Amino acid sequence: MYLVLKSLHLIAVISWMAGMLYLPRLYVYHAEAKPGGEASEMLKVMERRLLRLIINPAMVATWVFGLWIATLYGWQNLAHAGWFHVKFLMVILMQVCHVCLARWRRDFAADRNKHTAKFYRIVNEVPTLLLVIIVFMVIVKPF
Repeated sequence: MYLVLKSLHLIAVISWMAGMLYLPRLYVYHAEAKPGGEASEMLKVMERRLLRLIINPAMVATWVFGLWIATLYGWQNLAHAGWFHVKFLMVILMQVCHVCLARWRRDFAADRNKHTAKFYRIVNEVPTLLLVIIVFMVIVKPF
């Protein structure tokens, strides 16, 4: 059962990350598009579908399977694992990033974007950085 849950967790994480890396890239293009124009309207549909059909379900599955694994592993075992605390903090930050991306999607949908394409290019790097730290914590367990 543990290996099945671990596999499902990894599939969910990969799906979540794929969306978290792609959505800010769409925002770069959307920030450069004319509000109300054909490209802007097409990007609105793509962003909504990506968030609702891929990113949100993958995020929920990541949390469900991750917490299930932690329960099987034993919270008391993880309580003293420094690597887990760092990993968990990075996942919380990934969740904050997710919330921000969802908020910015609503802004784009209402033609109220307040950020530049450069801003979204920088934002696009945040999930990557968090992912690198998470993977190193889980695999290397440095402390």
